[in-house]
Amino acid sequence: MNLRDKLRAVGGSGGARTKQEDGGSAAPGDCRYLAVKRPLSEFPGALAVRGETLEKMTGTEMPSPFDPKRILYLDTETTGLRGSGTVAFLVGLGYLTEEGFEIHQFLMRDYDEETYLLKHVEAGMNRFDMLCTFNGSTFDVPLLEGRLLMNRFRRDCLDKPHIDLLQLARRVWKLRLKRCNLGRLETVVLGAPRGEDLPGSEVPKRYFTYLKTKQESLLDDILTHNAQDIASLCVLLTHMAEMYEHPEQVAFSEDLYSMGRSMEKNRRPEEARRYYQLARMGRMRGEAGLALGRNLRRAGERDQAEALWSEMIAHGAGGVQPYIEMAKLLEHRKRDYKGALEMTERALLRLSEERLREDRTVQETKNALQYRRRRLKKRLASRPQNDDAGRPEEER
Repeated sequence: MNLRDKLRAVGGSGGARTKQEDGGSAAPGDCRYLAVKRPLSEFPGALAVRGETLEKMTGTEMPSPFDPKRILYLDTETTGLRGSGTVAFLVGLGYLTEEGFEIHQFLMRDYDEETYLLKHVEAGMNRFDMLCTFNGSTFDVPLLEGRLLMNRFRRDCLDKPHIDLLQLARRVWKLRLKRCNLGRLETVVLGAPRGEDLPGSEVPKRYFTYLKTKQESLLDDILTHNAQDIASLCVLLTHMAEMYEHPEQVAFSEDLYSMGRSMEKNRRPEEARRYYQLARMGRMRGEAGLALGRNLRRAGERDQAEALWSEMIAHGAGGVQPYIEMAKLLEHRKRDYKGALEMTERALLRLSEERLREDRTVQETKNALQYRRRRLKKRLASRPQNDDAGRPEEER
């Protein structure tokens, strides 16, 4: 039985029963409702996701006690992407149970059913502690908030921690993948391409055609698309949590480097070092080394930072930047102007190598280094090194 058949079915043993008859029609005075339960085997590790890991990933405090079964996965299908007239005609809600993953869909078959759809959505959201969406913070949630208020519902059901997987995915995979839409992540990251699927851009047009013809079979592909989106949210969140918990198993140094940057953005600099260290073993050796050195410097671990920059210089890693960092440290921290001048001149020499393209950034760096060299030469010529003792540290 494929997913479309399942959505038309009762939902399997133990699953939520659908309201509609075989033809998919609900009783008067309500919207159409479909439900299905998918086996837990399709969501390995989902029940083991920890709140501490999600806090690390998101920088947001999770409910305590934390329970992954209290996460509501939400996705909407709408009549457009923007504008005051945009309506969510289909809202899908998914959540984990001890037996599997349940998907509940509420479909507005015409505009007069929006109130019933919103009533069910509000009731469903009130049962959970947090939301998980894909681009929901800028689209789904504001849209639902507007429709709730317009239909005289309270918006309190939306006041809960919100995990927006698009934002988290961009932090981790944008450097390597560039595009981070859900379909691409399913294919490249999860290794589970959908095959035949209705493009999201076709959904509004298909729905408007249905409104004209009332041919409900036109909605089947939309229902299938929505259900798969919701299931993918759970799989993707679990995959990301496992990456953060076991970074040594992450295959791409670009992802590790990006995870380190994410940790620093979430004010977890000590944890960021773990990801940077692992990223240095791959193609991001230079970038990760520089990020690690700056991390150590900000934490006051200047001896470790100096050792790292010296190592990078010895191995030719990180381009010209390790020389610049060493020059700053020698000048402002150690007052070793002679050593700082030597590093500055070595940086200028490295910058002038033919293999480095003379673009705007290179020229700006060269100008800054030349200014530093002039300043250091003037300082060495005009005063003893100890004249600056007690001068406030400057690290430009």
